[in-house]
Amino acid sequence: MRIAKGAALFLMFLLELGVIAGAAVWGFTLDGAPVLRIVAGVVAPLLFIMMWALFGAARDARFRLRGPWRIALEIIWFGGGAVTWGVAVSAVAGPVFFALWALDAVARYALEGSLIVETGARRPAEVL
Repeated sequence: MRIAKGAALFLMFLLELGVIAGAAVWGFTLDGAPVLRIVAGVVAPLLFIMMWALFGAARDARFRLRGPWRIALEIIWFGGGAVTWGVAVSAVAGPVFFALWALDAVARYALEGSLIVETGARRPAEVL
């Protein structure tokens, strides 16, 4: 069970990085002036990161979502990543990325009964 949970968390981490990378690739490959591409390549990933930090980060989200709200967040977030890969790379890359997320979401739900996988008790920070 621990191996399956670890594998699901590892895939989730790779998919999170994939969303950010997809947003950057999309921005840097836009048609337009170089300034537009640079701004879009930097701002698009930052917007995705901000959204995840506010609502999606398992332990440190400012507004932690659960249940249907968590499902909606992940569909929007990973769906957005799939769209960026589909537009920037190929029409196959987006659906494959989204299918990987869907498989991971099913695995996390089967393991935990939730999309959020609990990794254990949070340790308080040590004071030096």
